[in-house]
Amino acid sequence: MALVDPLDEEGMDPALRDHVQFFKGPLGVIPNSVRTMAHRAPIARAFTDLNVAVMTDYGSVTPEFKRLLGYVSSFASGCLYCQAHMILASERFGASEERLADVFDFEASEHFSDAEKAALAFAQAATAVPNAVTEEVGARLKAHWAPEAIVEIMGVVALFGYLNRWNDSMGSALEDLPISKGEARLVEATGWSVGKHR
Repeated sequence: MALVDPLDEEGMDPALRDHVQFFKGPLGVIPNSVRTMAHRAPIARAFTDLNVAVMTDYGSVTPEFKRLLGYVSSFASGCLYCQAHMILASERFGASEERLADVFDFEASEHFSDAEKAALAFAQAATAVPNAVTEEVGARLKAHWAPEAIVEIMGVVALFGYLNRWNDSMGSALEDLPISKGEARLVEATGWSVGKHR
């Protein structure tokens, strides 16, 4: 159960309401997490700006792969809310059926390149508490990705570190569309459930 009820779009400051329409593209909805942040419009606006900056396609780390990174990071943290959102977003950004099915065991999959496996392994390690990024994990990442791309990859992990803590602590309620994707894609593979995000 949510600690704070999300604002309806009609209850938002009009300028903020326009600003957060961005989320309807990748997710089909304005997430309840952002609608809850909207109780303090500067927080919601800053988060939206950060999300846009991190998830922009700069060329080397594709929008699809950024969503898969977000999924792996959220899976590593245990955030059920963000897992459902990112499996939905990965699909909406063109992840193949094979990549969606194998992301849970990416190291053994032929559907991820060595560079992608290095980035996904880094995302897992960077999400762990305590942090598990070793010299070996870093060297593996640097063998495949330029500094600018590594900044993007870390940006995704850090963005989801914020979101994972926000949504798990606030008990953000999942919206219908991500629930349907979580139930369709995650239950059998990982034992996913809505949990406290009802």
